[in-house]
Amino acid sequence: MYPLLNGLSVIEASSFVASPTAGLYLAQMGADVIRVDQIGGGPDFHRWPVTEANDSLYWENLNRAKKSVALDLGKPEGRELLQALVRATGQFVTNFPAGGFLSHEVLSKGRADLITVRVMGWADGSPALDYTVNNAVGYPLLTGAGPEPVNHVLPAWDLLTGAYAAFALLAALRHRDATGQGGEVRLPLSDVAIGTVANLGSLAEVMVTGADRPRLGNTVFGLFGRDFVTADGVRTMIVVVTHRQWANLIAALGLGEAIAALESARGVSFGHDDGLRYTHRDALFPLFEAAIAARAHADLAAAFDAGGIVHSAYRTMHEAALDPALVAENPIFGTSANPSGASYPAAGSFATLPGLARGAPAPAPRNGQHSEQVLAETLKLSSGEIARLIDSGLVGTAS
Repeated sequence: MYPLLNGLSVIEASSFVASPTAGLYLAQMGADVIRVDQIGGGPDFHRWPVTEANDSLYWENLNRAKKSVALDLGKPEGRELLQALVRATGQFVTNFPAGGFLSHEVLSKGRADLITVRVMGWADGSPALDYTVNNAVGYPLLTGAGPEPVNHVLPAWDLLTGAYAAFALLAALRHRDATGQGGEVRLPLSDVAIGTVANLGSLAEVMVTGADRPRLGNTVFGLFGRDFVTADGVRTMIVVVTHRQWANLIAALGLGEAIAALESARGVSFGHDDGLRYTHRDALFPLFEAAIAARAHADLAAAFDAGGIVHSAYRTMHEAALDPALVAENPIFGTSANPSGASYPAAGSFATLPGLARGAPAPAPRNGQHSEQVLAETLKLSSGEIARLIDSGLVGTAS
């Protein structure tokens, strides 16, 4: 937690990954993010992974450092309360549909300078998920050895969209500060996905060549990179991204003479050309396979580390969780009183800001935990009016 966005209040009405991620990142930088859900929780409130008591570990980690207001959004008065909260703060992040009671057109009638950041599936408003958008842009047919498609388990487009949504909100705030104008930012997953494909040169690649890239399995396209197995059976990934690393890798494996002989035979020089190393991988890989298979992993890891060579053994996520450098000794993690009661390392801001003290990770709220506080402070409702709303079932509070 850092105080960079202190004083900024944001209403978040969302579910699943992308939109809540935007709110999480804003909250970790000090914004007062108020998540509004249906009483009892939205559609992602019990999303897996869950504890034995059916508390979502997913939900309580994507919603850290936020406040929670619970409303009956099935009733007109509950929807009007959410509209009032949005207008009172002037900043709104959501993945609700572009039409209806949370449309920017409706909301801005009561707040002309309102900024709405709306995460969408497709630009036309039709629904999509990370897993379907990923299929649409072609990555599963580039992943793995083939011929069947391989889906990626990481919701990359959701996460990129959430981060871009947080950035877009801050950009829109800067514009409003300069001009006084609000507006809506629409951010479809499909546009983030295909735009990223374009930014990486992959769209240009298929348009220029007229063909898809071949399936490469664990081989890195355009570089010398692949998984190899050591003498003691450890599978490790090695990737060369600089010419110095290439020279150090050859030295560490004692392959100088063999590489020189191959260069002479093929009339090439691998020392300063990534593309040549990739193009001639048919001859290079067997040399490295044999050299790596003759050495124990610990021995190789020490030599690679000394030479600044990029490598990593494959391991399970449980093994990664027990790595002191990644978790226990990593300052982004701390302890938190989680609503589920489960005890585990809690992540805070990924950024490190030298000169600023890193605050401890904050817990996620319970559904409706801050309903009374927010209605009193943000909408200036009296205690009697709040009590009426609670008694009528329009406002929920944490039990």
